[in-house]
Amino acid sequence: MKKYENFCKALQNLKDIYDYQPPYDNVVTAGLTGLYEICFELAWKAMKELLANQGFEECRSGSPKQIIKVAYKVGMIQDEAVWLSALSSRNNVSHAYNADIALAIIDKTKSMYYKMFLDLQKEMEGWI
Repeated sequence: MKKYENFCKALQNLKDIYDYQPPYDNVVTAGLTGLYEICFELAWKAMKELLANQGFEECRSGSPKQIIKVAYKVGMIQDEAVWLSALSSRNNVSHAYNADIALAIIDKTKSMYYKMFLDLQKEMEGWI
């Protein structure tokens, strides 16, 4: 499953977020928010592909929010609220020029999103 493999590679890169501590310069801030965005995109697309392959028709053309809801319903993810927060953060990456927004995304990635992605990776292994 190519999308799952890409997600795993992005997650491996995302762990580097712990190598950096504030204050971040502009380049590091942009890079860390970019790593988060890439990992989120690949995560929901891997969920979409896997769910569609398992016969969940509503996932064939679903939005990230719809995919998250289906993944939660079938037990692929355990905390829908955290995933919806992650989606909101992904939607705010385009505003990462605002230091407060960018720092919030980085902080949430370190405090909960990275673990959320690890949990997904582990769960998806059982689905493949």
